[in-house]
Amino acid sequence: MKVTGAALPFLPLCRRLLPSRIAGLSVALLKATALEIAILAGHLLLYPSGVAQERRTTPKLPQDTAQLPTETNPPVVLLHGFIDNRSVFVLLRRSLAQHGRHQVESLNYSPLTCDIRSAAELLGRHIEGICERTGSRQVDVVGHSLGGLIARYYVQCLGGDLRVRTLVTLGTPHAGTSVVPLANAHPIVRQMRPGSPVLEELARPAPGCRTHFVSFWSDLDHLMDPLETACIDHPDLTAENIRVTGIGHLALPVHPAVATGIRQALDTARPGSEATPRPGGLTVA
Repeated sequence: MKVTGAALPFLPLCRRLLPSRIAGLSVALLKATALEIAILAGHLLLYPSGVAQERRTTPKLPQDTAQLPTETNPPVVLLHGFIDNRSVFVLLRRSLAQHGRHQVESLNYSPLTCDIRSAAELLGRHIEGICERTGSRQVDVVGHSLGGLIARYYVQCLGGDLRVRTLVTLGTPHAGTSVVPLANAHPIVRQMRPGSPVLEELARPAPGCRTHFVSFWSDLDHLMDPLETACIDHPDLTAENIRVTGIGHLALPVHPAVATGIRQALDTARPGSEATPRPGGLTVA
């Protein structure tokens, strides 16, 4: 990608100084880091535009409801990560709209939120409102990082599997992350640590859960420690884990290749059906 061009002059030096296998990893890490920096800079510019909650609109329905199509895509709810807002989904939202997903809404929860359970209750009220306004029985949810954990808690612990058809998570610490120990001062960060009470609740049996889970995890995600914590491993959940190679944490909700993977997950996953594994995962060059 063009944003990584500044790093290219250093690649021959990396290859000469390091063994080939290590050099290959270092080159990939260098590219991913350059992309993360570029995305962070762009996101900082967009951040003010996403501070306020978006305006809710009610879709215009035909007067003769008997003529409504019997099979339509459910609305999509986008849920951002820690200390973020809905502006992180600008590109993903555009991609979804370009491919027929016109009912897309984002939920902002406060950066002062200190409890995943409370945020999950807020998400539940938001989804109920969407279903009431649109006439849809279910929604699909895409959650980035902490947003995916909030959505999963709603599905597993608050009966949200009745409302959420498919939950796609992007770089979500399903088993807890140990990165940045100093961040433990924030209560919600402590809830994302391995062995926290919230994660223990999510590890409990969830028989009959109707939601289909798809988790995208990156092998260069600097916020997941260990990396595999972003995978869903639960015997009662129908889950597919898709490995993304070549990008970091911030790029997951932004990169067009991941957006394509998300659209495919939303279009093919159906409640009660088994996930179809995708050999090799998703490679982003």
